[in-house]
Amino acid sequence: MANLSINFAGIKAPNPFWLASGPPSNSAYQVMKAFDYGWGGAVWKTIGASVVNVSSRYSGVNWGKKRLVGLSNIELISDRSVSANLHEMEMVKKQFSYHPIIASVMVETREEWIRIIQDCQNAGVDGIELNFGCPHGMCERGMGSAVGQEPKLVELITRWATEEAKVPVIVKLTPNITDITEPARAAKRGGADALSLINTIKCITGVDLDTFVPYPIVDQKSTHGGYSGPAVKPIALNMVKNCVLDLQVGIPISGIGGIETWRDAVEFILLGAGSVQLCTAVMHHGFGIIRKLTDGLHSYMEEKGFSNVDEMVGKALSNVTEWENLNLNYRVVATINKEKCTRCQLCYTACNEGAYQAISLSPDSTIPNIEANRCVGCNLCSLICPVDHCITMIPCAGDGSIETWKHKIES
Repeated sequence: MANLSINFAGIKAPNPFWLASGPPSNSAYQVMKAFDYGWGGAVWKTIGASVVNVSSRYSGVNWGKKRLVGLSNIELISDRSVSANLHEMEMVKKQFSYHPIIASVMVETREEWIRIIQDCQNAGVDGIELNFGCPHGMCERGMGSAVGQEPKLVELITRWATEEAKVPVIVKLTPNITDITEPARAAKRGGADALSLINTIKCITGVDLDTFVPYPIVDQKSTHGGYSGPAVKPIALNMVKNCVLDLQVGIPISGIGGIETWRDAVEFILLGAGSVQLCTAVMHHGFGIIRKLTDGLHSYMEEKGFSNVDEMVGKALSNVTEWENLNLNYRVVATINKEKCTRCQLCYTACNEGAYQAISLSPDSTIPNIEANRCVGCNLCSLICPVDHCITMIPCAGDGSIETWKHKIES
């Protein structure tokens, strides 16, 4: 039987799926409900200096019928008192002793960092997450991504925290930076036990064309927000990979960013994440998605023969290389399944006007035809085709000749 339990930087959890710090982990009610559903752990919504949040505070990006491929928020940290949050953390921890609670914290001075870490530990938390990622509101006050973008500050404040902490310290990094490995290295030098990434990406999701105000609208004004959701997953995967492969980092990583399905989670794990955190997906679909997440992960592990999550971590990294190391003699050519083709001819338009003019239309047929001699194997036609598996890319063996491709198609 595949075992989903993990030990992440000394923090044990029944499975690798944690609530990320955000609206779904804002209260004892929510976190206890999540644990009842089966979530492995929770990073509490960031606590710290007193704030007032705005109305409205979210805006979204849809793509066709797919709702919320991206979510922007201009919400700040918890607008409840530190003492109220700590009391609820302690209450939840007493009832769910086997589910870790990580306190996400963000303050300014050394004295405030030491005090809040002491208070969190007294509440019985299993770990501390330093929020160096928030890209709006708090960074203008010298916190959040204002720290995360300065490696010297990352190292300094991390050292303040690790010198005081008796539980694992996780540093949450901002993606709003040229090279995320620089603050990752700084966190390691400061003594961090682990990293979590990515936080949200600075964005403006759109503008009201009648009032000329960007979204979300707050009394006819707006500001940039933090972008999350499925649209950010490719960016997050790359940044996780970069930190895992950096020899000067070398500490566990909790993957965050666009995770919505068990497949998304597995991709993060295969690229080196030891746990995964979700926020936007829960805001969209609710706590109940954990059942599909755990069931899907368990079935995948059984199918592939993994007995525990650790065996999966980083399994894809050996297949990541620099561009100059790729095989320039390797070739694939597109082929169209005529039985599945709906004759929409989107592939023809895309290739003819946006790529390499390797698809033609015959006078006696409405089904597009691949001109193999011109096909460079770019994949564009297969990506835009609305029918699954109608267009596939066929590898050419050996010399990569068209004759080899034709033989494969015929056979």
